[in-house]
Amino acid sequence: MIKVSVISFTKKGLELSEKLAKGKEEAAWEKREYKLFTKCSACMHEEGVGFVNESIGEWAGEQMRRKNAMVFVGACGIAVRAVAPYVTDKLHDSPVLVADEGGNYVIPILSGHMGGANELAVFLAQKIGAVPVITTATDLNGKFAVDLFAKKNGLAVLNKEGIARVSSKVLAGERITMSIEEGHLKEASRLSQGIQLVPYPPSKYVDIVVASEKRGVDGAVFLSPREYIIGMGCKRGKEGEKIERFIRKSMEELGVSDVQVAALASIDLKKQEAGLLSFCGENNILFLTYSADELKNVNGEFHSSCFVEEKTGVDNVCERAALKACGEKGRLVYEKHAEDGMTIAIAKRDWSVEFDEV
Repeated sequence: MIKVSVISFTKKGLELSEKLAKGKEEAAWEKREYKLFTKCSACMHEEGVGFVNESIGEWAGEQMRRKNAMVFVGACGIAVRAVAPYVTDKLHDSPVLVADEGGNYVIPILSGHMGGANELAVFLAQKIGAVPVITTATDLNGKFAVDLFAKKNGLAVLNKEGIARVSSKVLAGERITMSIEEGHLKEASRLSQGIQLVPYPPSKYVDIVVASEKRGVDGAVFLSPREYIIGMGCKRGKEGEKIERFIRKSMEELGVSDVQVAALASIDLKKQEAGLLSFCGENNILFLTYSADELKNVNGEFHSSCFVEEKTGVDNVCERAALKACGEKGRLVYEKHAEDGMTIAIAKRDWSVEFDEV
């Protein structure tokens, strides 16, 4: 679930905020949850709207820490000044957008590709009949973007400095070479224009390598699949430090690094659990939750618990949630472990990549 914080500064701005947050998400590739905020004193008692007492900069810093997307309904300058102290790099920054309160334009200003700001801008603009103002060169020219390719295929970028090098070649009209670990290119996938596939492992330098391990391969950009899903359950109010310590210990036992983790999954009863949200926000991974009925329908043999079933409606949360998030062909590689009111399991997904038609 992608969390989107929308902040406005006038009554008219709040009216537009409500339009941006209104409506269902069936057309979006990722589900989003909107929360409205305002700095307008005349709107401070509006139902369902959070009044921001602190400075805009302090508010923005907290949203960045939580990895929430932000939409500022107002001037670009307000957004730029608010987020400037917290900007790190294109792989980790929260997506930031601006919409004028007249509802004419929606402008992504930070994390257009990896954070999804460009895609969110297009989606929100369609909602309110506005124009999305996209400034990313590859998007403007209809060209392949390696960071966007990585995001859509669940890949981690291990050397972000190579992105600009590859994008420069793409924009110059030069062919780029790509080597994909054997068996992981989705069947019938059509290559984007200007890309030449090279057998894996490549015998010489290539522009992009997609593989589980580097193995000494020489390339400008190395993309590694986020293969693992952490499934977790916990008692209500479990301290974030204990959750993080338990997850880290389990990852270490399995030999899994941060860049290999795609998401943390749990039951929807835990969708507001502060410790789980904190871990996902600080580590820039998705937090996925499922209903008890969805988890019941996951096939497999699980470590069942009558107590858990009585409390949640399903006999196992961590193993079922991990496999549910994997999709087809996922498998448990770290079965249920319990400690101090927490349970954890880790599953490995079957990964493959495909191209948009560009």
